[in-house]
Amino acid sequence: MSRNLPARPNLEFLKKEAKGLLDDLRRSNPTAQLSDAQFALSRDYGFDSWPKLKAHVESITATRPDHPLAGSWIADVARSKRHVANPFRSARIHFMVSGNSVDVVDEFVDETGTPTRGRNHLDVDGVERTVGNGYSIAASWTSDGLQAVSKKDGKDVGRAIYAVSADQRTLTISDESGESLVVLDRLIQ
Repeated sequence: MSRNLPARPNLEFLKKEAKGLLDDLRRSNPTAQLSDAQFALSRDYGFDSWPKLKAHVESITATRPDHPLAGSWIADVARSKRHVANPFRSARIHFMVSGNSVDVVDEFVDETGTPTRGRNHLDVDGVERTVGNGYSIAASWTSDGLQAVSKKDGKDVGRAIYAVSADQRTLTISDESGESLVVLDRLIQ
């Protein structure tokens, strides 16, 4: 019986899944190789081979510049619940999505009226990456956007959830504590 790939398949996840399957295969066949697990996984997803599965996933992720998250968004401060540590006056965020690579450019005007601009890069593959000063981030796709888990010196410090509405006009950025909810509207240019 064939399984269906998720709407946004992730090649790194499939590689990990194949390695996990290899462990299972080796219990019954100690000489099993990674290629055997990849082949079995490919067949399970309805593909004739690992290269065909991989090519299919890469073709999907290569066409993500039109990803629902991509584009410019402007904060609706009245509908947002700003965190006490970040009572911004205004915000604009631009997402560039290419495959599992997301670049984020943000512009904020803080409570004193001082503008700040930042740029961040996320590899959305679930792999934890060091970003400096003892921090690391692991980002993964969700059904309507992405989530990013931040750690400081190995300890969880927060989770941001980026969710695009079904009509793709609204983006919400929330934290798991409920202390912050930023509502943004798509900027049509």
